[in-house]
Amino acid sequence: MYAIHHDPDRLVWAEATAPAGPGHQEVRLRVAWAGVNRADLMQRAGQYPPPAGASATLGLEVSGTVVAIGEGVTGLAVGQPVCALLAGGGYAEEVVVDARQVLPVPAGLGLREAAALPEVFATAWLNLFMEGALAPGERVLLHAGASGVGTAAIQLCQAFAHPCFVTAGSVAKLTACRELGADAGWNRHDGSFVESVKAWGGADMILDPVGASYLADNQKVLNADGRLVVIGLMGGRQAELDLGRLLMKRQRVIGSTLRTHPPAAKGEILEALRVHVWPRLVSGELAPLVDRTWPIAEAEAAHDHVRRDANVGKVLLEVGGKP
Repeated sequence: MYAIHHDPDRLVWAEATAPAGPGHQEVRLRVAWAGVNRADLMQRAGQYPPPAGASATLGLEVSGTVVAIGEGVTGLAVGQPVCALLAGGGYAEEVVVDARQVLPVPAGLGLREAAALPEVFATAWLNLFMEGALAPGERVLLHAGASGVGTAAIQLCQAFAHPCFVTAGSVAKLTACRELGADAGWNRHDGSFVESVKAWGGADMILDPVGASYLADNQKVLNADGRLVVIGLMGGRQAELDLGRLLMKRQRVIGSTLRTHPPAAKGEILEALRVHVWPRLVSGELAPLVDRTWPIAEAEAAHDHVRRDANVGKVLLEVGGKP
């Protein structure tokens, strides 16, 4: 088979050894589309290695067709169109994945749209409702609102009646976020978001992929009993924490990564998506947001697009799929 070989300087589509299997409770998929995530850029830069035992090939989510089923797998069939959450290996013609990390393509959607679902909706659901433990009516601050995770999180907040405030890097991105359901927003190039978020009513929960450079301001806008869930380090990894504010307002700071969860835990997250999100995708209440696509052989251009923060929603690579 073919797969992307990577180093910090280049991505090359070339022959590679096909993954073994499927083993017990695994399925083999013929990949149609692969999603691009910022984690892919971090991995090729040497900053985010795959978990032990995972493929070193880039790619955390795909859509495709089941071509083989291992022992113990139920609910999936050869030839079935599916999407999958991976620990690695998605930039390839075939992947082998634990069946618990696979979901059927929602009715009415194609393989292209389905590739934009697993990583972003799993990340948003995990951190809003499981780690962040949102209670009815609580208010959410979403940083990087126009990203893949951000656009999924906005839609989930809208669907489950959680007012949300977003930060983003341009007026156009803020407009796109409002169209998805964000209540208010702030352009990060205009300085600190603190006064604007405070005027909005503060945040009961913050979903933050930025990290260190936003920590102080996040604490200032987090309401009593608020939760800050940190899912990325785009703004650095070390900052001063105001423990006095943390104690007096009973704030909680939670670190969260999806990739390192074992298959059983990922299966629980995807089962929550199947129950709570998939019906809303079928009805049209929620929708995948695809920004741009490239052929897999042009993955470098897709990475450059994400690196420039040029995307609103997901960037996809076409491996062998149809629109």
